[in-house]
Amino acid sequence: MAEPLRVAVRRGTFVESVHEVHGVAVREDETLVAFGDPSLTASLRSAAKPLQALPLARAYPELGEEEIAIAAASHYGTPRHVEAVRKLLAATGGSEEELDCGKQEGRPQESIYDNCSGKHAGMVATCRAHGWPVEGYRHAEHPLQQLLLQEVASAAELDPAEIGTGIDGCGVVAFAIPLERAAHAFARLESLDGGTRVASAMRAHPVLVGGEGATDTVLMQAHPGTFAKGGADGLMCAGRRGTGLALKVVDGNGRALRPALAALAAGLGVPLPEFEQVSLPNRHGEPAATISLM
Repeated sequence: MAEPLRVAVRRGTFVESVHEVHGVAVREDETLVAFGDPSLTASLRSAAKPLQALPLARAYPELGEEEIAIAAASHYGTPRHVEAVRKLLAATGGSEEELDCGKQEGRPQESIYDNCSGKHAGMVATCRAHGWPVEGYRHAEHPLQQLLLQEVASAAELDPAEIGTGIDGCGVVAFAIPLERAAHAFARLESLDGGTRVASAMRAHPVLVGGEGATDTVLMQAHPGTFAKGGADGLMCAGRRGTGLALKVVDGNGRALRPALAALAAGLGVPLPEFEQVSLPNRHGEPAATISLM
């Protein structure tokens, strides 16, 4: 097993912090590149959203790409993002009052501005399509969350009993699986029922999936054939033409992801020079530190 990557924050003449990163890229049953432990159990958090959007894509074949992309998003709450959530609700008979994702600090205190509101709008729509009650849709015992557990298990080709579960920041079920299985799920996404629509929507609307400057958004903009989704606490997954990758920063600090992504992509023969070194400005806008591999 190769050693994990070490990503350093350098400030002037000294190293200020070091982050350990595990990563893997797979295609079918073959590991193409790996560093650290591919069997490391990692919490998917919001990286599960493309998988959670699969039942929505299947249930509503008429939905546009913006509506599907926002269902797979961790968005910035901009007018464009909020309008996309409202379009999804309108197209599926939902309402803002049904969104049970909470209210995010630092944003307008309406649930639709929460960065998970698109996912929740998709969940409400999926309940309606199946004839399930919307009330309580975010709780583990609700049939929706049971369905989504099955979706993650099927995509990763795991038994549902092998998947760790907890409560996500927005109140729905969060999933934890081995890093290699997360990469495998993203490699398979487009072969799954509804997966082509989800991946195509994400590629077509990368800014909806995150926002200007978000790592997953920038990755998709730089490589239009790629679909990518980050998760809280330093997780990143991506897929392209049957290849999937997943990375996890052990201490949860997502600032280490870009240099690690560049290293993993280089192993696949895909240069990401813009990710190799990240500049951190101070409050004067001056370059103050850099993030790159040790």
